[in-house]
Amino acid sequence: MGVTIYDLAREAGVGIGTVSRCLNNHPSVSPETRAKVLSVVKRLSYQPHAYAQRLASRQANTISAIIPFFTNHFFVEVLRGVQGKSQELEVDLILYGVHNADQVEYYLKRSLSRGHVDGVMFFSMKFPDSYVEKFQQIGLPVVLVDTHHPLFDSITVRNVDGAKSAVDHLYDLGHRQIAMINGYSGTRPAKERFEGYRRSLESHGIAVNPEFLFYSGKEKLDGFSRESGYNLMKRVLEKRNDSSSPSALFVASDIQSLGAVDAIREAGLRIPEDLALVSFDDIELARHAGLTTMRQPMYEMGSLAVSWLKARMKDPDLSPREETFLPELIIRRSCGSTARVTQSPASGRGAMV
Repeated sequence: MGVTIYDLAREAGVGIGTVSRCLNNHPSVSPETRAKVLSVVKRLSYQPHAYAQRLASRQANTISAIIPFFTNHFFVEVLRGVQGKSQELEVDLILYGVHNADQVEYYLKRSLSRGHVDGVMFFSMKFPDSYVEKFQQIGLPVVLVDTHHPLFDSITVRNVDGAKSAVDHLYDLGHRQIAMINGYSGTRPAKERFEGYRRSLESHGIAVNPEFLFYSGKEKLDGFSRESGYNLMKRVLEKRNDSSSPSALFVASDIQSLGAVDAIREAGLRIPEDLALVSFDDIELARHAGLTTMRQPMYEMGSLAVSWLKARMKDPDLSPREETFLPELIIRRSCGSTARVTQSPASGRGAMV
């Protein structure tokens, strides 16, 4: 193997992030550090972006999207944005649906195959550390969506703030016993949405009750599924006989909320009279189910990812960018709020008024 950015970092006594910023002419690097790194680059005869230079004369005009099991409603919405922008920019799209962890590296390896694709979009999973160097070394453009790495472009949602707003809304409606149904605890969205839940409760002087926390298993990588929502809601309902039973729920995804609603109705309970509910995502089914939820701009995230990837394909030396979106509270009937909900004539989506 040739000289890598790890070799440059070791020789120059700096981090790989600093090396990358020097190679990309990022303004945050001091002149002294830049001179030291570039001296090592020259001494070791390092040639960055060799792969990108080869592709410049014979691009495949094809991009790939590596995404978890894209039958999930969240990813369906994101992929609508990806597909729409891909058609507009006249690039071909290859979809890789990941059903288990082993497939992540397999699809990354396929994307690295010479001339296979001109860029990669990577969704909602941790980008493997072992592939960071490989992509940096050959200069194959990467855009991360719903996940983050400092060396790549990333598009994320402020999950913590969104979850806090959801629980704050339930508190403002008078609820003090608020349970949470979450996805698999090892995923970034689950961790961040729990953090928002925790911050909201503690800001109101309420300690987190471990008996009010319900996590799904690792099925389908992240546990955000209708089945997990249904099963976890069954466990919540087991506490209905307790004097401290929850009066409200924050559910970390709309698809889980749909399962939870099924379980609540099977138990003969009413929403929101017996249990108020606020969710997260605002997939299309949320409007039909009357879910109060935190809206993520899913279509916009997918569209922006393609735009950024196309820009990086033209100019690999662009500095890494990061865009974060703040979710919007959309009030519908599931929370019991007296706020009125109307339909937006342009989009048909629920809007708070």
